[in-house]
Amino acid sequence: MSQEPMNSLHDGGHPAGADLPGAGEAPTVPDAALPGEEFLVSGEEPGLGDQDDAPGEDDESLAAASSASLSLAEPADEEQPEDLNTPVLSEVLLAVEELWPDSLAEDWDRVGLVVGRPDADVDRIMFAVDPTLAVIDEALEWGAKLLITHHPLLLKGVNSVAATNGKGQAVHRLIEGGCALLTVHTNGDSAVGGVSDVLADALGLQDVMPLMPATHGLVEEGIGRVGLLEGALTLGDLAARIFLTLPAVAGGVRVAGDRDALVHKVAVCGGAGDSLFDAVRASDADVYVTADLRHHPASEAREASLDGRPYLIDLSHFASEWLWLPAAAQALSNVLADQGFVAELAVSQTNTDPWDFILTPGN
Repeated sequence: MSQEPMNSLHDGGHPAGADLPGAGEAPTVPDAALPGEEFLVSGEEPGLGDQDDAPGEDDESLAAASSASLSLAEPADEEQPEDLNTPVLSEVLLAVEELWPDSLAEDWDRVGLVVGRPDADVDRIMFAVDPTLAVIDEALEWGAKLLITHHPLLLKGVNSVAATNGKGQAVHRLIEGGCALLTVHTNGDSAVGGVSDVLADALGLQDVMPLMPATHGLVEEGIGRVGLLEGALTLGDLAARIFLTLPAVAGGVRVAGDRDALVHKVAVCGGAGDSLFDAVRASDADVYVTADLRHHPASEAREASLDGRPYLIDLSHFASEWLWLPAAAQALSNVLADQGFVAELAVSQTNTDPWDFILTPGN
């Protein structure tokens, strides 16, 4: 599918390209929900959007091709099997540990339960990238009893959770609304089927291996992934494929390198990845796809490169990790079902990318 040129003034609340994702370029995660669509694994439709609304009307929604709901299990009007029960929070935590073990988290990270009673019933679970106030309001409006976010609310120590600042307000709203909060961060990055695995799948990479193998994990686990495209692509075509696959955000996709250069081996890291340049160079990747590339690390990487490689493709942090949410929700639904439980799972439609528009010299 062709990509329309980015205008000099681009509004982050609206799609930056054509339909998303591109034809033949859809993410290969199971039944991935398109940005702008409701993602519902089981039970009734969440009612988070009006199907008559035109995409892009709500600047906080991930507007794309459609706002229709997407059901990935039994239709809403069918009864669930009688032998499936609603789990309590502690039982959901066991399922989460099976998928994304705490042991895979980096030493500096803070993952796990932030708010919630272990014995509370959990019949609705929402996934999101960030635990912002807007996301929390969305979860409470839907009736979520558990909000699972990729980014921690309390990464650094705090002395107070008074409702006099954003984090304190978040804690109060969650507790008062009866909704637990769980963080799956770098453990979700390293695990099989995690953030970078989903990004690699979306790009069609084969023979995928971790970029930085986990210290305490399986050989397939670790931060980042590196693999091969089915056939060589130009750097420009690969960048366009990524652009059309990700949620539309103001910053778009930035590229460093020869647009017409052929690339075959690709390293990826969802989220901020400029600390992995040594591993990227050691992998002999032609191009490195990640987010939040800062000026000095990117500049130094280009200076140290051989023949311009690895080329760099810089994504929105939020967009690079959003693709994991539908896959994660489906995976958790499957594990809960295997354990005899059923819950409705949904993916947040709130765009938490912090930027609203960008000015560029032209097309």
